[in-house]
Amino acid sequence: MKKILFISVRDPFSERYSGDVIRSKKFVQYLLKKNYVEVVCLGSTNKITTSKRLTIRSFKKDSPLKYIFNILISLIKLRPLHFSFFYSKKIKEFINDNHQNFDLIFCQSIRSFQFLSSKIYQKIILDMGDLFSKNYNQTYRQLSFINPLKIIYFFESILVRDYENYCLKTADITLLFSKREIRLLNNIEKNKIIQINFGVDKIRNLFKYNKNNYKIIFIGNIKYTPNRQACLNFIKKIFPKLKLKFSNIEFHIFGEIRDIDKNFFMRADGVKCYGKIKNLEPYLSKVICGLANLNISSGIQTKLLTYMSYGIPSVSSKQVLKNFDKISAHKMVHYNSDSDLVNLIIKFKESKSFSNQSSKRSLSAIKNFKWEKVLKIFDKIV
Repeated sequence: MKKILFISVRDPFSERYSGDVIRSKKFVQYLLKKNYVEVVCLGSTNKITTSKRLTIRSFKKDSPLKYIFNILISLIKLRPLHFSFFYSKKIKEFINDNHQNFDLIFCQSIRSFQFLSSKIYQKIILDMGDLFSKNYNQTYRQLSFINPLKIIYFFESILVRDYENYCLKTADITLLFSKREIRLLNNIEKNKIIQINFGVDKIRNLFKYNKNNYKIIFIGNIKYTPNRQACLNFIKKIFPKLKLKFSNIEFHIFGEIRDIDKNFFMRADGVKCYGKIKNLEPYLSKVICGLANLNISSGIQTKLLTYMSYGIPSVSSKQVLKNFDKISAHKMVHYNSDSDLVNLIIKFKESKSFSNQSSKRSLSAIKNFKWEKVLKIFDKIV
């Protein structure tokens, strides 16, 4: 059996509903079948828990004051600023002192890669997922010139791009969601990069068309700028037009959200915010469609996989579909303009055949994203 050090900025067993946590938990559980795994992560307290072949070593997050200090250091050293919110000197020291005790090091995201020194010679697998630099560059282009965050996102996209290149050259194997993003990489050994999908556990056809269906749903972490912008744009520009035609229509948002955004969004008639929900099934009756209307998107949008896994018709921006392979993207509905989005949702609402066909295509496409298929590829990599 191998001894594997699994580094993550979040506890894989925290039950947080986010893509990185779900994926980390799946990978750790799979690794435990044949290996000893020690997880090092950030948490609310310093603690160590052990069970059979698993050890979870949690290090307490820094104080807000320390975050400010970390940001200043990042500015001086020209490191990505957002890394500062996930940095821990104690984690770095632990890894430097103990890395030689492990056969393999697994880093979940480039945020975890920052804990590795250049003196580590074990095999390193990096689950990069998607390219943050592309995401930040898209955000920079979307923001107004009067928005002070525009310049921050511009420089952050450059710093993250440089760090991604360093990670890609340093890690023995890097995992990415999208074949398209792999093709975009230059001056990198492509044989060190492996495309591996995000996964879903179960496929259940819960969708039932009814002309009285009234819910449009959006799933995602609303603290994440692209998701927040997508919801805000829909509430401001699209939802009022739908309300004029269907007075009872509602927009339901699921995912972590700041109170200020929740209160602001729910000022609009028919908008409901539920926060983090562990089990979505009780909320999926009377759904018209799921929404993936992001203008800023890299990698694979897990919200779209969630809709598909329940057989729910969905509508996506072209930006979201760019990173899916052609076979999967061909089975998904997308829009080209705001008026196009409005018309598609009306068609989902009014046309049984259109909705059911979309549902069937979703159920067909999602079969390629079952965890059992993803983990077979993962097993060969390890």
